[in-house]
Amino acid sequence: MAETLKGSILAPISSATESVKSLINRICGDLEPWQIVVYTGGTTFAILYLRDFLFHDDENLSDRAKQQFFKLAKKIPMIRKKIEEEMSKATSSIEESMNKNVEGEYLHRLPSSGLPADKLLEELKRYKQMTNNSWKTGMVSGTVYNGDDSLTELMAKTYGMFAWANPLHPDVFPDVRKMEAEVVRMCCSMFNGDKDSCGAVTSGGTESIMLAMLAYRNIARDNGIKIPEIIVPVSAHAAFDKAASYFHMKITHIPLDEKTRKVDLNALKRAIGRKTCVLVASAPQFPHGIIDPVEDIAKLGQKYGLPVHVDCCLGGFLLPFMDKAGFPVQPFDFRVPGVTSISADTHKYGFAPKGSSVIMYRTKALRGRQFFVQPNWTGGIYASPTFAGSRAGAIVAACWATMVHFGEEGYVDTTRRIISTTRHIASGLKSIKGIFVYGEPLVSVVGIGSNDFNIFRLFDALVEKNWNLNSLQFPSSLHLCVTLLHTQPGVAEQFIQDVKDCVQEIMKDPTAECGGAGAIYGMAQSIPDRSLVNEIAGAFLEACYSTQASKPAITNGVHATHNGDAKKA
Repeated sequence: MAETLKGSILAPISSATESVKSLINRICGDLEPWQIVVYTGGTTFAILYLRDFLFHDDENLSDRAKQQFFKLAKKIPMIRKKIEEEMSKATSSIEESMNKNVEGEYLHRLPSSGLPADKLLEELKRYKQMTNNSWKTGMVSGTVYNGDDSLTELMAKTYGMFAWANPLHPDVFPDVRKMEAEVVRMCCSMFNGDKDSCGAVTSGGTESIMLAMLAYRNIARDNGIKIPEIIVPVSAHAAFDKAASYFHMKITHIPLDEKTRKVDLNALKRAIGRKTCVLVASAPQFPHGIIDPVEDIAKLGQKYGLPVHVDCCLGGFLLPFMDKAGFPVQPFDFRVPGVTSISADTHKYGFAPKGSSVIMYRTKALRGRQFFVQPNWTGGIYASPTFAGSRAGAIVAACWATMVHFGEEGYVDTTRRIISTTRHIASGLKSIKGIFVYGEPLVSVVGIGSNDFNIFRLFDALVEKNWNLNSLQFPSSLHLCVTLLHTQPGVAEQFIQDVKDCVQEIMKDPTAECGGAGAIYGMAQSIPDRSLVNEIAGAFLEACYSTQASKPAITNGVHATHNGDAKKA
C-alpha cells in the first residue's frame, strides 16, 4: 500500500523532471560549454540585481526608480554640463552669502606668537560685532529662547567654575556626576516617570532622538530583524532620518491629515509590519507646532507590542507646565501606557546653554541598549552612555544651575507668557484675509500658509522688515517659533501688524512671481531630482568652513594677518 502511494506521488514528479531536463538539453544543444557558463552566470546576476532593486529594505521601490532614472540622465553630456554650470553658480552664491557679514581675513595658521589676554578680548569683541543682534528685540523665530543678561551671567559663572570637569571621569568629578543624575531625575519627574524611569544628558535633541533609535535598533536586531523599520509622521524631525541613515535602518513616513496636520492614524496602522521596531509621535512637531495623537499611537504600540517614542524636544519645557499655567493638554508623557521613551531639550524652553538635552526611558533595560561597551580594549574597559566619550561637564553644570534657578514656578510663569503670546499671534493671523494658520497650534509654533499667493512672497516681505522666520516645504509655508523674547511688550502686535501690511500689499497682485530667497526655496521644492538638493545643501555646509575672505582686512589685531603671522599695528 505504501509503495503504491509512494509511486503515485513520485511518478508525476519524475516525469516532469525528465521533461524539463529534455527541454534544457534541447535549448543548450547548440551551445558550447563556455556559453552555458556565461549565460548562467549572467542570468543569475540579473536575477539577484532585480531582486535587490525590487525588494531592498532601506528604501521603497518608487524612490529607488527615481534615483536610478536621474542618475542615468545626469550621465548625458549636455545635461551633465548644464547641471555643473548651475551648481557652480549656486556654490558661488552661497559662499558670497556666507561671507557677507564677515570682516577681515581668515587665520590660516597659528599666530607666530600668542596674544595676551587683553588683546585677545579686544579681538573677541571684534568677532562679536559680526553677530546679527535682531534676536534681542524678538525679530527672530526660535534660535535664542531666553537671552536675559542676568541668566547669561549666571551661566558664565557656572561654566567658569566647572570648565575642566569631564563626566567621563566620575571618580574625579563626582560633583558633575551628581548634577547630571539630578538633571535626568528632575526631567523624569516632570514627565511623570516612576522610580524605574531613567535617562541621560546629551548634546542636543538630535543626539537624544538618535540614541533612542539606536536602542530600539539593537533590540530589534536581537530579535532577528536585520534592517529594523522606524515609522514616523512626515512632520517628525529630520533627526529620525539621520538615525536611519547612520544605523542602517529603514524609515517610513506617514502622511498627515490635511486639515489638522496630525498624523493619519489609519495610514500609520497599515504601515506596521514584522520589521517595525518603533512608532514615533511629536509633541509638538516642528513645522506647524501640532501635537500628534500620542494616546492613540501608544495604543497601537501596545496592540502590536511595539515601543513608542515621543519627541518633546521642542516643547519639552512647556508641555509639562501647561496644565498649571492654565492651558490643559491631553496626556503625552509617561502617564500614557505604551510610551517607552521621551526626548526633551533643556537648551530650548529650559533656557539652559546650547548643547544640552535629555533622553528618557521608562525602564533601565531600555536605556542600557544605547550604551556602548568595549571590554577588550588594551587601554582598559571602555564604556560610554552616549555618543561622546569626553563631555563638557560645564554644560551639565550650567544646565543644572538653570533648572534649579527657575524652579517649577519659574517655568510655569514662562510657559504662561509664551503660550499666551502664541495664541494671541495665532488669533491675530487668523483674522488676516489671504493667509491661514495650520491646524490648532496649542504650544509655541504658528505655521502660516496661503491659498491665494506664493507664501514665500510673505517670507521675503517680512525679511525686508527685519523679521527672521523659518521657511518650510511640502507644503510651502513658514512659521514663527515664539520664545520668551516675543513676549516683550509690543513684539507680538508688531508682528501681526507687519504680516497684515505685507499681505495687503501682496494681495494687490497675488499672482506675481516670487523673488529673493523665497524664489530659491520654492525652486528647491520643485526639483524632482532630490540628489541635486543634496548637492546644494552640501555646498552650504562646505561654505561654513570656507576661509576665503570677501572683504578687506581690518588693519589692527590678528585680522590684519596673512596665514597667521600677525602684523604689528
